[in-house]
Amino acid sequence: MKFELRTPILNEQVNKLRLNDIVYLTGKIFSIRDQAMRRILKENHPHPELKNAAIYNCGPLVRKKEKGASIGGNWTSREAKSGKWELISAGPTTSSRMNDLAVDFIERFQVSAIIGKGGMNEMVLDAMRGKCVYLSAVGGSGAISADQLKVLDVEWEDLGMPEAFWKLEANNFGPLIVSMDSDGNSLYQENIREVTANLEKIL
Repeated sequence: MKFELRTPILNEQVNKLRLNDIVYLTGKIFSIRDQAMRRILKENHPHPELKNAAIYNCGPLVRKKEKGASIGGNWTSREAKSGKWELISAGPTTSSRMNDLAVDFIERFQVSAIIGKGGMNEMVLDAMRGKCVYLSAVGGSGAISADQLKVLDVEWEDLGMPEAFWKLEANNFGPLIVSMDSDGNSLYQENIREVTANLEKIL
């Protein structure tokens, strides 16, 4: 099935999603990789904006809109808010690098969706039960994804452009494939079982 969802994504919407469903997202999403995730987890602030949010494992390539400005220069939250930032590429990062952080992140902040590529491990799949899904973005489509997103704000510039905490506005962002659902099903695990069974037949 195809779903067009607006963030924040409510729990009842999450629990309707099944493996292989196609999702398009509109609204605020957050680009978060391991360094930003680690810093957020160390903070005592509850980050209410992350409740029922969609987080995107992405290392965006961003530049100032001013002619001749260099990519990765002195970028500030004020400039992001004033619309001075242009996304050049916003492709997905391999999510397995966040496996050790994602369980605590899901439980503490009650995020509804993690977007990335490659899937996540069984501990994360178990933590997702009843409250979160994993959405696979198409690898190699960074330029297309950038056309579907715009910068709203940025925090923690000291982490560097790919690792900063980017707040983005999505406009029909997708297609995203439900590859881990809130019932504990994983498309990656299904594929492994199928490949293993076929390999045993060959051997």
